[in-house]
Amino acid sequence: MDTQDLEDGLLQLEDEEPLAPLDDTSSDEEDAAEEYEWEPAVQENDSDIPSIELDDPMDNNDSNGADRESCQHAEHQIFEQDRVTIVPYPDSQAGKPITRAEVQDANTTYGSSIGNTENPYSLFSSRMDWEIAQWAKLRGPSSTAFSDLLSIRGVSERLDLSYKNSRELNVIIDKQLPGRPMFHREQIIALYGDPDFADYLVFAPEHHYTDDDGTVRLYSDMHTGKWWWNTQKKLDEQRPGATIVPVIISTDKTQVTMFHNKTAYPVYLTIGNIPKDICPKLSWRAHVLLAYLPTTHLEHITNKASCRRSVVNLYHACMAHVLSPLEKAGFDGLAMCSGDGILHCCHPLFACFVGDYPKQVLATAVKTMECPKCDIPPDELESSTTPFEIQDLHAILDTLATIDVGDLKFVQACRDAGIKPVIHPFWERLPYANIFQAVTPDILHQLYQGLVKHLLGWLAQACRPNEIDVRCQRFPPNHHICLFMKGITGLSHMSGTEHAQICCFLLGVIIDARLPGNYPCHSSETLSLLDEALVLFHDNKEIFIDLGIWNHFNLPKLHATRHYVSMIRFFGTTDNYNTEYTERLHIDLAKDAYHATNRKDEFMQMTQWLERKEKIVCHAKFIHWQLHNDVPHHPSPRPASLSFDRTQTLAKHPSAKTVSFHTLISDYGATYFREALARYIIQQNHLDESLSRSCLEALAANVHLPFHSVAVYHKIKWLSVDTCGHGDPLATVDSVHVMPCHTSTCQKNDALPARFDTALINNGTGQSVGVKGYRVGQIQAIFSIQERDAQFLFPPTHQPPKHLTYVEWFKPFPSTPDSRHGMYKITRSVHSGERLASIIPILNIVHSIHLIPKFGPVAPRHWTSNNVLEECDAFFVNCYIDRHSFVTLR
Repeated sequence: MDTQDLEDGLLQLEDEEPLAPLDDTSSDEEDAAEEYEWEPAVQENDSDIPSIELDDPMDNNDSNGADRESCQHAEHQIFEQDRVTIVPYPDSQAGKPITRAEVQDANTTYGSSIGNTENPYSLFSSRMDWEIAQWAKLRGPSSTAFSDLLSIRGVSERLDLSYKNSRELNVIIDKQLPGRPMFHREQIIALYGDPDFADYLVFAPEHHYTDDDGTVRLYSDMHTGKWWWNTQKKLDEQRPGATIVPVIISTDKTQVTMFHNKTAYPVYLTIGNIPKDICPKLSWRAHVLLAYLPTTHLEHITNKASCRRSVVNLYHACMAHVLSPLEKAGFDGLAMCSGDGILHCCHPLFACFVGDYPKQVLATAVKTMECPKCDIPPDELESSTTPFEIQDLHAILDTLATIDVGDLKFVQACRDAGIKPVIHPFWERLPYANIFQAVTPDILHQLYQGLVKHLLGWLAQACRPNEIDVRCQRFPPNHHICLFMKGITGLSHMSGTEHAQICCFLLGVIIDARLPGNYPCHSSETLSLLDEALVLFHDNKEIFIDLGIWNHFNLPKLHATRHYVSMIRFFGTTDNYNTEYTERLHIDLAKDAYHATNRKDEFMQMTQWLERKEKIVCHAKFIHWQLHNDVPHHPSPRPASLSFDRTQTLAKHPSAKTVSFHTLISDYGATYFREALARYIIQQNHLDESLSRSCLEALAANVHLPFHSVAVYHKIKWLSVDTCGHGDPLATVDSVHVMPCHTSTCQKNDALPARFDTALINNGTGQSVGVKGYRVGQIQAIFSIQERDAQFLFPPTHQPPKHLTYVEWFKPFPSTPDSRHGMYKITRSVHSGERLASIIPILNIVHSIHLIPKFGPVAPRHWTSNNVLEECDAFFVNCYIDRHSFVTLR
């Protein structure tokens, strides 16, 4: 595609051709016949999925077929997790426990430390005494307000509390309750020994493959990457049988006040032995606060260059002090006890540094606008072909050693090496550490708040901001889509979540970019696809220069994407080290802690406040263990996958118990409800017969319905399934709304528009990857038939499922998606000017589908988010709203 053609496409200044049918040779009669042949069979019960043959319309001769099949094959292999071949580390002694006669788990040890008695709330006199203390420290008001409450005459006595004010409660917590050490060198030991993690810790590296031959490798948790395996080999030469504890350090400065620019600089720590499915969940407390770094700007140093160098050296001096325990423990190892009481000879090793680009530059001591990982020249950052090598750590260390020769030679050597003159950087003495490899991809700042932010600005200039905003305001609603009713080009200070939401529907260059953070498991084949997507972007990025929107692409964040594949191979998928997780920790461990102080000498108060909370949480876990006598279940580990285990649910009771057929037609848009239900009844009664269309219609015309209303439901939900056995609560991961126009419950005069969502429907032959066997439909009504009526209308051996749905169909997926953006174009199924509809079991609905209207050169202004599904004639099926849609529809 030449520049002029692409410019015309971006600006959309030319009129488009009138909408043509997907198949120019098909007629209305052929469409109707196709619709009849496709209609799913009736299920005998809610657990059965219908099996109906569907002629595959896919054309195997299309130009993109081979690439699409390759992509689907790669994703299908990740789905087949039962076939994963696990190759353990060759030395069976790696990660093995130390033999010991007596084993005492962490909870028993904790009970001994507090003088465990028959009272399960030991140190507190009763359940009431404990629960009020727990509420006061975790949920309650300020210490002064709590003391004022207890000072009310009779309150403390009637509640029979062992404390009369906050000060006495603090004495109990500080002096008598043990807990995970805060701001202490043994934090890694405490995190490793937490009983909550005992069943899930990983002690040795593994290789995962999708086949027995070991040709397609899988990368998910950190122990499946190359770093752990290679480091284990090096460590075995000195310490055979060692257990590696990968230390992951995250750091970022955050504002703790809305005004006065008061900031905190927390450093967080977690370990790679904990599965990545657990680390991002705040309730598991898998990240610990390691330290607060100074935030001073050293204003008293008037020379700006000296001031900058001093700030950098202050940072490294503080980090070196904080991480100094890793030096001896990493080399010599130390006996560490996991939560189940089993000892291992552990070597905590610095593995990953997680931070945004300024923090990466600060940690690696490279200069701004240079890559913190490799030696590529700054003026070649935009290139996708310029070769590069990871920075030579040994050469850098030799340069840093010149500090002993003299200051001038040291500064000159650092200048020649391309680094800042840092005196003893924090990683200099850490065993087996390579800071240039440890710097990990930053999905939040590099992609969402970096490249995506740039792309939004470029596309706004290319397509006009007003037109982009108008289109955003006219997307139909969907569970996975945030509707920006004021547009997106005028937004400022957008979060990573908002940028991720925009990525779900943004058309243009970004729509073909496969963000690596989307996959919880990668294979060597999907990583090749990721490389191909990056090459595709680089091949087309010059359009923004040709249009005069941008003048160069020497952006460190863009170059960083060239390191993503190697980092995933090295440390596992990017959700092992995502800055989004630690961003959320700022609220609990920095902002809330600061607000609990009196703003004088705040950091001492913040650390004490956090330590007391931590002790209360640890004691709560111990009390729960005592009361329930929990026995560890030791679940078998399972490799991460792209599988989507979810449960379809409806409300226990219908949203409307009796909705007449007339109301279904007028309010719900179920125009041919009677006819579709009669047809469904005939099909159910003649499952063993092959009825012609005319015969089916004749029999359906004679069906007498003994009822004139049905019970109706307004929402289908899909709930998450706790496949890993982590005890996670159920969460709604998808939903379909089917609701007529109604009055708001908050404001009686506020009428809410109708909403009838679209969904992906399986005819019984659909697989986990690919569109074969699937069809898009708009759900107009979800209903159930009373049992007595069902027994009258249906044979005893083929009773219908409890819940049925009235669906208006879209035409089958075309043979290939659009090669420009990878989305399928569909239109409604119409016969003689009327929409084709039928009734199917609700279990045929797989998940919701988001349709992007085909706007044309200019979005029609009379379209709205509420009426666009009715007004628009053609749509693109959005495959970018979530992983489920992506792997199914791409």
